[in-house]
Amino acid sequence: MPRTFTIFGAGLAGALMAVYLARRGHRVELFERRPDPRRGTPERGRSINLALSTRGIAALEEIGLADEVLRSAIPMRGRMIHPRSGPLAFQAYSKGAELAINSVSRSGLNSLLLSAAEREPGVRVHFSRRCLGMDFDTGKAEVLDVESGRTETIDTETVIGADGAFSGVRSSMQKRDRFDYSQDYLEHGYKELTIPAAPGATHRIDRNALHIWPRGTFMMIALPNQDGSFTCTLFWPYKGPHSFDTMPSGDAALEFFRREFPDAVPLIPNLKDDWEHNPAASLVTVRCAPWNVAGCAVLLGDAAHAVVPFYGQGMNASFEDCRSLARHIDASPDDLRSAYERYAHERKPNTDALAQLALDNFIEMRDKAGSPAFRRKKMVEHALEALFPRWYTSLYFMVTFSHTPYAEAKARAERQDRAVRRWTLGLLAALGLLLILAAVILIAHFVTRKFW
Repeated sequence: MPRTFTIFGAGLAGALMAVYLARRGHRVELFERRPDPRRGTPERGRSINLALSTRGIAALEEIGLADEVLRSAIPMRGRMIHPRSGPLAFQAYSKGAELAINSVSRSGLNSLLLSAAEREPGVRVHFSRRCLGMDFDTGKAEVLDVESGRTETIDTETVIGADGAFSGVRSSMQKRDRFDYSQDYLEHGYKELTIPAAPGATHRIDRNALHIWPRGTFMMIALPNQDGSFTCTLFWPYKGPHSFDTMPSGDAALEFFRREFPDAVPLIPNLKDDWEHNPAASLVTVRCAPWNVAGCAVLLGDAAHAVVPFYGQGMNASFEDCRSLARHIDASPDDLRSAYERYAHERKPNTDALAQLALDNFIEMRDKAGSPAFRRKKMVEHALEALFPRWYTSLYFMVTFSHTPYAEAKARAERQDRAVRRWTLGLLAALGLLLILAAVILIAHFVTRKFW
């Protein structure tokens, strides 16, 4: 039986979910707090490029958009590490650098998904409409017309809250009894900068790498764009001797960059202007439960599980949400409560695991990625994967290039690490015994020659 789904949030997850539902014969009312992003100027300094990988591609394949998206993506086959001084170091994502993540434009992908949703006959899109809250007992939602300032109350059959980390749907859930919620901000925020294209719309640095400037307590990354530019993101503390709070001027930032990122300064001619005019934005992790209120509302994407961007999986996880939710709705279209509960039961342990993995990877990227020891560790991982493919799979491969559930990938990687440590200690102990035995034999040989 066709249903009418009201989706709040027409970002990446909400627009994709609208297509999934419409293809199944359902009607969708899609509300977005922003004006139509396909018209007008994108918001300055808030475009963090996205790394599309296996999980996200699978969702796009199911609705026939993967090829179109990948045509405008740039494959990144590894990390290019930029030290303060000395040569660059390339760290491939796989042994032969055959695997890649794909740099895609957030605004471009959102526009493509919105257009795909609008092509579906059962979808209506309403821009500049924000959900202020819901009464789950009556199914009524209060919606603000952002442009006029007027509010209206709309009737809903069932609601999907895809309205981001500060979801209006979830805020109403938080007022209900026994709803668990936490938000944790990093001490770091981010600011976007731009490496413009070289003459002829070519890239000034390697276009097929994710560039990282690791500096211990902070770092900068750069992802390639089709027009030859790179979007740079500086992850930096809000407070401290070198922080957003203490360095408001572009001149001070330029001097800091000359010291910490010397090879990047010639690449960013508008550094001072970008610094002073692009906002610093926060990084938050959101965890909550339950994700649904009976069969009348359910959360999706960042509204349910916002994560920091350091594993490049936020979008991919949200797209995987869409696949899961659509599958459970298909399995019991007449019992949405059951569908929503099974979906949350499947996804929440995995998104909780991803949240921790993303936090851990921030430390790896900023503190460890530039060290020789880390490069040797990656070489050992590739060697183990090649020698023992049925026994050893790296955590990065499982998270980025497979459909292994995040929680399972995390647990397996921990087991593998323990096993490798045991084998390493065992080999070292065996080697030590061999050395001791050799020394005993050698001593015995000399003693025997001397006295006999």
